Amino acid sequence: MFLYEYAVIRLVPQVEREEFINVGIILFSKKQRFIQTKIELPEERLRLFKCELDIEQVKSNLRAFELISAGAKEGGPIACEELPERFRWLTAVRSSIIQTSRPHPGKTSDLQKEVERLFEEYVS
Repeated sequence: MFLYEYAVIRLVPQVEREEFINVGIILFSKKQRFIQTKIELPEERLRLFKCELDIEQVKSNLRAFELISAGAKEGGPIACEELPERFRWLTAVRSSIIQTSRPHPGKTSDLQKEVERLFEEYVS
C-alpha cells in the first residue's frame, strides 16, 4: 500500500461568491516519487455562472498546473523543483479563480487507478 496526498482543483468564477466547480485532481506520493494532475474543464457548466470568463486564459492557467506537475520545462521555475515542493506550491491557498482544496491523505495499492477513482468521484 502506498500513502498519498491529493487535492481537488476548483474553478471559482466569481471569488466573492465562493461558488466553485471541481475541475481536477492532483495526487502526490513522496515515497513513490509520483505526482499527477488530471483536469477537465466543463465549459457547458461554466455557462451557468453569470459572469464574464476568459475560457482560453483559464485553460492556459490549468495547463500550467499540468506542466508543473509533470516537471516540464514549459512549466517555468516551479516545475524544476522537487516533487514535494511542486505539490505544496500547487496546493497553496490562493484567492484567485483557480484554487485547490486542502490536501487529504489516503492509501492505495495503485496510484494511477486512485487518480482515476478520485477524478471520477470529485470531478466527472
